[in-house]
Amino acid sequence: MSNDLHSKNKLNFQGLIHRIGLAHNELATQANRAVNVSLTLRNWLIGFYIREYQLKGSDRAEYGKKLLENMAESLKGLSNCNKRQLYRYQCFYDLYPQIVGTVSAQSKKLLPMSNENPKMGAVSPQSQQSIEKLINAVSYSHFELFVNIDNETKRAFYEAECLQGRWSVRELKRQINSLYYERSGLSVDKEKLSQLANQSAESKSPLFIRDPYIFEFLGLKAKEVMSESHLEDELLANIEDFLLELGHGFCFEAKQKSILIGDKHYFIG
Repeated sequence: MSNDLHSKNKLNFQGLIHRIGLAHNELATQANRAVNVSLTLRNWLIGFYIREYQLKGSDRAEYGKKLLENMAESLKGLSNCNKRQLYRYQCFYDLYPQIVGTVSAQSKKLLPMSNENPKMGAVSPQSQQSIEKLINAVSYSHFELFVNIDNETKRAFYEAECLQGRWSVRELKRQINSLYYERSGLSVDKEKLSQLANQSAESKSPLFIRDPYIFEFLGLKAKEVMSESHLEDELLANIEDFLLELGHGFCFEAKQKSILIGDKHYFIG
């Protein structure tokens, strides 16, 4: 084992490739985590600002119930700041006020806080450690699903399970829709149920930067990363024009049509 490690550290060709691979994986993971944390904090701060304004804004009476609508109009140049999203950021802040403790010293200047805000009270070390772990492990899209859960105990359950299983956003959504929390409450052997749930669970990739929120945050469009499925969707969205371009004799029957030739199944896009 020691000889193997020693050979990897040698500055020969294999050692060179090994070092570059390590550097790439480590720094790419750090960059991914930093972007995800920054996006989460940005959205939390937006929610914080909205609440602060609603409490202390000098001209808040002029906007009243149309505050978010007016904000969305004025923030058209910023990613994901429509009326619906602004409301969700507000809810995000309401449910996770303890995130304030995760704001870096460099970003503290973005928090013109006063002691009058009851949400900014003292947070227990255990709670602070828990929220820091969560922020560094999941994306903002995970948080959106957590925010949709009204019951605090249920939300904490999915947070813990998501961390343990390293669930992707799609997996978290699937587990919520399958009533995993409710099934766990009715199950005698909860540990076995958890093991079964995670056996087939889809884990998030160490690089989950393809989250659509991330693309918007970075000023990119998800469509710029053209995948086969996206190309297919684009063709289907314009199927009439596409078929006319092909000429006479073509028709559309199904998406990914299965046909049997001999004893094998084939799929026609």
